[in-house]
Amino acid sequence: MQVVNKERITIKLVEYEVPIIARGHIINDYSLTFGGRYGTATFSTPDPKKHLPKIVLNNPSRLKDLYDLSIEEILEFMEDLGQRCVLNENEYLREAFLLNCEASGLTKNMLLTTYQALPTFLSKEFLGEMLEKRIGIKYLEEWVPTTLNDGRTVSIRAFGSRTAHIIAGNVPLVAAGTLARSCCTRCDTIIKLPSNDPLTATALAQTMIEMDPSHPVTKHVTVLYWKGGDIEFENAFYQPQNIEKIIAWGGFASVKHISKYLQPGIDLITLDPKLSISIIGVEAFQNEETLRTVAQRAAIDVGAYNQEACVNSRVIYCQSGTDAEGIANLNQLGAYLYYSLVNLPQHLSTPAKDFNLDLKANIDGLRMDEDFYKVLGGEHNEGAVIVSQIDEPVDFSPKLCGRVVNLVPVDELQTVIQSTNAYTQTCGIYPEKLKQEIRDDLIRHGIQRIVSLGYAATASFATPQDSIEPLRRMCKWVMDEQSVPC
Repeated sequence: MQVVNKERITIKLVEYEVPIIARGHIINDYSLTFGGRYGTATFSTPDPKKHLPKIVLNNPSRLKDLYDLSIEEILEFMEDLGQRCVLNENEYLREAFLLNCEASGLTKNMLLTTYQALPTFLSKEFLGEMLEKRIGIKYLEEWVPTTLNDGRTVSIRAFGSRTAHIIAGNVPLVAAGTLARSCCTRCDTIIKLPSNDPLTATALAQTMIEMDPSHPVTKHVTVLYWKGGDIEFENAFYQPQNIEKIIAWGGFASVKHISKYLQPGIDLITLDPKLSISIIGVEAFQNEETLRTVAQRAAIDVGAYNQEACVNSRVIYCQSGTDAEGIANLNQLGAYLYYSLVNLPQHLSTPAKDFNLDLKANIDGLRMDEDFYKVLGGEHNEGAVIVSQIDEPVDFSPKLCGRVVNLVPVDELQTVIQSTNAYTQTCGIYPEKLKQEIRDDLIRHGIQRIVSLGYAATASFATPQDSIEPLRRMCKWVMDEQSVPC
């Protein structure tokens, strides 16, 4: 089955095909056509309403075949999948890569690095660590007993559930991570494809079919696209007899839409978009060498993934002080940061493919107001550093993208802490000792992840995400109580 028309992709990306992959079978009666996220492409897909019985698992007993496999066997299957995800050897992934080269916010070099990471990302070592650190493999394999103070023995086990994943398409590893999390916890997995990356998850599922269409893991993976808001399909799909957990990557409107389908028996796990910041303490300004090093580390947090990810810093609060000397030091940091940003290695960051025109207009407007803002770069699509000359971020800071960052001077860090909230995800901090001093206060205000400056993009599936444990929540935690009669 040819998923994407290669000739069309390489020429203009006019039209392509996205099948439904349903439990080891490929459904390719393309009858619906949709516009791509960026307006340059259309794609055809089967009508999911016609195939609902093949998409959902309405008989939970059919999960038993996953429990006939040990976690070790599942990990070996996923590692085998990873070994088959070599880009120049896997036609499905090559087609996904070609599409993303046109449609993704990431450039070719970064996409190449991302796809090349798949074998490691799906390895037994990587996924085994994820399961052990976040759940404990013994809870997935057996009933684990514990004795309570009243003498009862309670045996606890983590069981997979029937899941629907509404995933994001900004980074292809979201598709791979979703598949890995769900399969390794013995979940029945249904993935709704994003319109800006409909082929990465599809490619992985097709590779699983080539490995073994009758393998229990393959038989419990379904990937498909439907347009959000298809009431007829969603009313039938989001029912407790079909779905037990919805894992949604989406903004306010998307999550609000999905929440209307919630009812007893369906749990919603949200991984909504976040904004991230950095905090640089006064120690960074002690000498020029330190300032250059701090700028290099901050540039990575801003530029990795071309600032497409939630973990990327958009505002950097600096304890430079707001007096004339402090502002001069901050402007020097801005110059070093701009130089580091535009000189990041190509596999990590590049100039934006399509620089946001509204953002460019806002940046150009600041150039006329030099008393309040100093703008470095941004004339083209290379990125920019906006150095506030007052202790306030620009009013459009939530919309910063394309390697554009705002440096903000502060006298006291309490000002920064008070400005964070539940929409603030990652905070990179320099120096290390500053993390110890302010992390508890930051967490109380809503920040969800604290890292060393320069390491924001090193997120792992073996850690919590967005202040929750999505891997644990995807499971059903059940218990068997054994009581001694009086």
